[in-house]
Amino acid sequence: MHVLDECLAANRSWASAMKANDPSYFARLLGQQRPELLWLGCSDSRLMPTDMLGRRPGELFVHRNIANLFVPGDVNAGAVLEYAVEVLGVRHVIVCGHYGCGGVRATLEGGLRGDVGAWLRPVRDLYTRERRALDALSPQEREDRLCELNVAAQVANVCASPAMRDAWARGRAVAVHAWIYALSDGLLRDLDFSFEYGQRVASRRAAAGGRAVTTVPGR
Repeated sequence: MHVLDECLAANRSWASAMKANDPSYFARLLGQQRPELLWLGCSDSRLMPTDMLGRRPGELFVHRNIANLFVPGDVNAGAVLEYAVEVLGVRHVIVCGHYGCGGVRATLEGGLRGDVGAWLRPVRDLYTRERRALDALSPQEREDRLCELNVAAQVANVCASPAMRDAWARGRAVAVHAWIYALSDGLLRDLDFSFEYGQRVASRRAAAGGRAVTTVPGR
């Protein structure tokens, strides 16, 4: 069977099973988008945000791209953030990267071209700024640390965005958090880098093993 036929068949089976288990499921879902969380993460196919967080449909608003970037001037990401904060009323914005990120690894290996190369330029610029410290590490440590620093840089960009500055100026209780995910064990780590009302706050560490990010690259 063609992979697309498999997907459509699986969808029909899933929809039938959901209705059999709960006849009002889809009718109830129509008015159920009231998420408290916005997830800004990587497009990596191995990441399943709702499953990772134990969230049900309607509880997590999601925006994903290569290397979990929030780039100033990106209308797409900016609109997602504005809609999430102003219309949906989310309380927490989670910027989540992951170890083993292909975009970060490609940046370190060089040779990026085309649209992917242009998109990953902020990661390349970050590596250039932090190169002295990063190059003192082993290859694996360097990659992991750049993944962490990239999350911190995107948190800084979110905090500096017009949507977030305006929300905080009006007293909106919405916080921005830096998390990272490990494919090796399925655990999320809180990087201890959270902001509310434009000020850094003590972060709740989601799991053991989180490592604090002590600087905001480029800020």
